[in-house]
Amino acid sequence: MQEMTAIAITTPGGPDVLKPVRLKVPVPKPGEILVKVKAAGVNRPDMLQRQGGYPPPPGVPDTPGLEIAGEVVGLGEGVKRYEAGDRVCALVPGGGYAEFAVVHEDNALPVPPGLSLIEAAAIPETFFTVWTNVFDRGGLKEGETLLVHGGSSGIGTTAIMLGKAMGAIVVVTAGSDEKCQACLDLGADHAINYRAQDFVAVCAEKGIKPDVILDMVGGDYVARNLKVANLHGRIVMIAFQKGSKIEVDWLPIMLKRLTFTGSTLRPRSVAEKAEIARALERQVWPLFGAEQLKPIIYKTFPLAEAAKAHALMESSEHIGKIVLMT
Repeated sequence: MQEMTAIAITTPGGPDVLKPVRLKVPVPKPGEILVKVKAAGVNRPDMLQRQGGYPPPPGVPDTPGLEIAGEVVGLGEGVKRYEAGDRVCALVPGGGYAEFAVVHEDNALPVPPGLSLIEAAAIPETFFTVWTNVFDRGGLKEGETLLVHGGSSGIGTTAIMLGKAMGAIVVVTAGSDEKCQACLDLGADHAINYRAQDFVAVCAEKGIKPDVILDMVGGDYVARNLKVANLHGRIVMIAFQKGSKIEVDWLPIMLKRLTFTGSTLRPRSVAEKAEIARALERQVWPLFGAEQLKPIIYKTFPLAEAAKAHALMESSEHIGKIVLMT
């Protein structure tokens, strides 16, 4: 069988444990397509997997990587939507850091018009995550206020663009004046440097009352989110960079009638992810065609330099997405 280059996690640890290896090209199962990967997005869950804290679901390759873009080169039995030669981007449960990857056809989407494959590879993980958490779980509506922590990250920049495209007021926190300015340039209405200002105090001073809060920080941010949330606000957790075990006064949930929720994406079924994909295709893909949306690419690396890509992500210097190229 044909072989390919992929990135292996040789042992749990730092970025240097990521090494190129030779593996067999995967064979698509019924309903799956085989994609010749041209680019793969880098995400924080990849770092967690590398460190040993986020194992792939059963039956999923150990190779990291949750989003890809490339060309369809093989079809499993029963595939109806795609043909060889089609350009797609896809959300995969793993195996993205490789020259070839398989994905169920329902979790793939055509590359939006006008986008390169590098740009398309920066879409699936962040857009699926933001859509399902901000709009499905958070129920963000036109005219409401969205607060996004980590506004300059891949998730953050996506949330800014989608929030503004859907008519929301968008407020972000970020770790430097440069990152705050980048968020404002992208369309955010307010940007708060959390290293220099307390976002709770700034929101109180400016009369900002978020209806939806997207939080990937956790820790002491949980109680602070409860303080700033508007009446009937919705707080959605997607990560816990400052820890998930905390002591907090939950009284504001009762007094403000808040909803506190959260979700993960990777363990969801093909059918659940397919629902998100169809919603994106209906409501978001036309915005790419109208040039209202465009992924923010900070830096690209060759596949073999995945360790350098992870080191950059761990530095938190980036604004937007980091992408590997095969």
